[in-house]
Amino acid sequence: MNDASRSLVVKTVSLSRSFTAGDSLVHAVRDVNIRVSKGEFVAIVGPSGCGKSTLLNMIGLVERPSSGTLSLLGEELHAAPESVLTKVRRSKLGYVFQAFNLLSTLTVEENVMLPCMLLGESEDSARGRARELLQELGLSQRNKAMPSTLSGGEMQRVAIARAVAHRPELLLADEPTGNLDSKAGESVLDLLQAVHAQGTPVIMVTHSEAAMKRATRVIGMRDGAVVHGQIDVS
Repeated sequence: MNDASRSLVVKTVSLSRSFTAGDSLVHAVRDVNIRVSKGEFVAIVGPSGCGKSTLLNMIGLVERPSSGTLSLLGEELHAAPESVLTKVRRSKLGYVFQAFNLLSTLTVEENVMLPCMLLGESEDSARGRARELLQELGLSQRNKAMPSTLSGGEMQRVAIARAVAHRPELLLADEPTGNLDSKAGESVLDLLQAVHAQGTPVIMVTHSEAAMKRATRVIGMRDGAVVHGQIDVS
């Protein structure tokens, strides 16, 4: 394996995803060929319905491609069994969602502990990691709070802490500022840039021009395909 191959975290070849909606066949993603290397912060942008989130879900092993190949962190995973995908998702990927997806029955601290606990870490170790991250994010005073008592910006900061608690090799973010006001959104983008600066590659789906400007590279999509030239994010 050469140096270029070792530096790749994502490689897709003719990756496609189609599904039926009523009597129609919908081509959500069409023949996408992309490469993402270590050290990159990539923004995937384009209008609503262009396939951005579907592409991210395939990279994140949440949706399976209809055709094409996906190599993630050196493993060919497009046809891997679900047991392998689950292991990779838990151990190597971090995911930040627009809707936060915090567990309402767990405290802030317990939400952040969860990925470490799922990997078999001791409760003490997971709790120590959670408290370290929450302190770094200015949320120490909210450790025991329930998600329903947090602001949108606080919930997204907790979600980012949870996504990086187990030290993933790749962080995926799907519209991470979509439900936030501009001030909270800028704070979240600062955090994502800080994660990237610490050595974790980031792939972010966004409509936001402000978010797009934080990336080291932009991939534009339209009608399920990657496009080149001027990108419409409206």
